[in-house]
Amino acid sequence: MPQATQTFVIVGASLAGAKAAETLRSEGFDGRVVLIGDEARRPYERPPLSKEYLRGEKDFDAAAVHPADFYDEQDIELRSSSLVTAIDPAAASVTLSSGEQIAYDRLLLATGATPRRLPVPGAELPGVLYLRSADDADTLRQAIGPTAQVVVIGAGWIGAEVAASARQLGAAVAMVELAAVPLERVLGAEVGAIYRDLHASHGVDLHFGVGVEAIVGSKTVEAVRLSDGTELPASAVVVGVGVAPRVELAHAAGLAVEDGVVVDEHLETSVPGIFAAGDVANAFHPRYGTRIRLEHWSAALNQGPAAARAMLGQRVVYDRTPYFFSDQYELGMEYRGWAPDFDEVVFRGDPASGAFLCFWLRHGEVAAAMNANVWDAGDAIEALVQAAQPVDRARLADPDVDLAGLARSPDA
Repeated sequence: MPQATQTFVIVGASLAGAKAAETLRSEGFDGRVVLIGDEARRPYERPPLSKEYLRGEKDFDAAAVHPADFYDEQDIELRSSSLVTAIDPAAASVTLSSGEQIAYDRLLLATGATPRRLPVPGAELPGVLYLRSADDADTLRQAIGPTAQVVVIGAGWIGAEVAASARQLGAAVAMVELAAVPLERVLGAEVGAIYRDLHASHGVDLHFGVGVEAIVGSKTVEAVRLSDGTELPASAVVVGVGVAPRVELAHAAGLAVEDGVVVDEHLETSVPGIFAAGDVANAFHPRYGTRIRLEHWSAALNQGPAAARAMLGQRVVYDRTPYFFSDQYELGMEYRGWAPDFDEVVFRGDPASGAFLCFWLRHGEVAAAMNANVWDAGDAIEALVQAAQPVDRARLADPDVDLAGLARSPDA
């Protein structure tokens, strides 16, 4: 079928969806491209929402994926404020809440994820906030200021970054987390302790190893009661206890779903002609030999274009090293690799200095690594992770040993 008569539909006007649409055009696709999103805004990137955008340092245009006129110029039909209610793989069509049906030749699901709700009494009170969208960030910005008392529930990436931004805006902040340290699930106890100490040094009231019993208030939130009986005064509560992939459409359409929409290394689902990318995609990764669902900016940024090329029939394989970054107060970091389990952590440099590298080792190999306030080590870290071979831990820790050389020859 000639491209000009084909229709490619993208469900989710997200970073992944927008980059996929862009790539379809840059790769020469001249058929119809329909990008459908349930938000009123054009696609934007989410990392600024907990940082510069939340603090009012950057406006929406700085977070937007493309300029406002991009979609018209590229003949991309951006359907904002539109909700897809059903996918019919047999008829190769999607149905919108308006009742309109759009037939497709290829379909990409970039539906993202949604925040997990806090299942405690009082969680529906006004002033209990979640951060996923730009509108959420706008609401949260109004609630944070020098007189605010903010309780952040959950010390994952969203919780930790919001806590840092709230302190930078002058609010009093308390952080509540079931684990022993922030970010323990991803970074482990040793590196998580660095972030615990960082937040403590900036005046955050820390409550670790404790749960939330209830959120207290009459007409609006007034306090958070912890499982140890402590009551934390609150004018706003920010809940960051993880996200769930938005798989409802895929599940109802009969696609394979398991912690996200199951896709192969080409980002194609169990139904030929339907693809998935971004937070919703649980993708087989050739480097690790298993499926990984990545809730990070880089996956959306890079999986969208890869999926677009696969939709065009190119046999691309998505095998990029997982990557994410975080900025909290004066500590910026980049993380490369994937280490759901590891044997030890090796540091290069003193974390107390505020600039260091750390490596998560599994079976003597560098499974993942982080550079914190060190900005010239990214390529060497990438090479070490990609090498997947044992490295001498003493040389890895020694700042006098060239990291790039170590990546090329671990025993040299």
